[in-house]
Amino acid sequence: MADRLAGLQPGAYIAVSLAIAIGLTGGSSGRLGGETVDSSVAAKIDGIFSSAIAPDEPGAAVLVRRDGHDVFVRGYGLRELRTKTAIDTRTNFRLASCTKQFTAMAIMLLVHDGKLRYDEKLTEVFPEFPAYGQSITIDNLLNHTAGLPDYEELMLAAETPRNSWAWSETRQIRDSEVLTLLEQQKAGKFAASAKWAYSNSGYVVLGLVVAKVSGNSFGEFLHQRIFAPLRMDGTLAYENGKNEVANRAYGHSRQDITWKQTDQSSTSATLGDGGIYSSVADLEKWDEALARQTLLSESEMQVATTSAKLSGGAQPKWPRDSDRPEGALVAYGFGWFLDPYQGHARMWHYGDTRGFHTYIERFVDDRVTIVVLCNRTDLDPEALAGKIAALLLPLR
Repeated sequence: MADRLAGLQPGAYIAVSLAIAIGLTGGSSGRLGGETVDSSVAAKIDGIFSSAIAPDEPGAAVLVRRDGHDVFVRGYGLRELRTKTAIDTRTNFRLASCTKQFTAMAIMLLVHDGKLRYDEKLTEVFPEFPAYGQSITIDNLLNHTAGLPDYEELMLAAETPRNSWAWSETRQIRDSEVLTLLEQQKAGKFAASAKWAYSNSGYVVLGLVVAKVSGNSFGEFLHQRIFAPLRMDGTLAYENGKNEVANRAYGHSRQDITWKQTDQSSTSATLGDGGIYSSVADLEKWDEALARQTLLSESEMQVATTSAKLSGGAQPKWPRDSDRPEGALVAYGFGWFLDPYQGHARMWHYGDTRGFHTYIERFVDDRVTIVVLCNRTDLDPEALAGKIAALLLPLR
């Protein structure tokens, strides 16, 4: 998606690929770079979103790629209600936990550089970390088998009558404070590699590892090694007061029949677990880089797409109080979930934070990628992406 796509008006398709390749006349088909796209499929994808999002509401940006080409790209609704600015290809959304794939890539680049090892202990990077970190490795942090306490729970535990609001949306917890909370604990939730539990704490720590090992800030390292080389010009790790998000979408929540801007929370300033803003224009470049192994070789990427195993080789399972059924099998590599969809191999991730829901899904064998970024919390981008996948993937 080149610069020429950014200026299209609200309500128009914001992908030249779609406008050229698909006439949207009944039963016709178009061709883009050798890939045939049925116009009825495009119309169905459009219907999924246009029926859910009014032009004067917060909305979403959608990217669908097949065989290395954009086959559907469109923005719906507004990125900010105050200015009534429409969402387009360059609108930057808070990625929330879809950030983790970039944090994992940063770690992998440091391993590539010979500055870090996957079996390196947490206490080797942070010698002041308590004894329970001696058994936690970098790959434990990457695949959520480290057993670190949840920093959100530690924040609640740290509140006292004198300190009832230690953190808020205007006094946000920082990465260094998360590390301090973890260092105040005497033990983790479980022994490393004994169980699997999704961990924002682990990815905050990984962001700190990137900074300490590289000698640059987390955001600087990502810019120098990922965003700038891939020309992801609008993507950044947002730090209030240090940088600004261009073309920024603000998060919203529906309250009865009205909308409220709900853009920040007490945990919005942490970086490695969810601090990146990006657009579908830039995520197209990210997808292309992953497909072409631009940053790392295929062999180097294999560890990222290999599911974690527990001690003794057991398959990880979702724990209690998760957003999946307790005991269901989970496949997670480095920054990506890896469980298949109806027989189709995939790598995927969701993001869920105040005001934003996001979803990135790559069907590598089918060469299909679906990205849905929402600046409102009443939409389920995973379900929306599933509807798109059902249109594009052959039945198995």
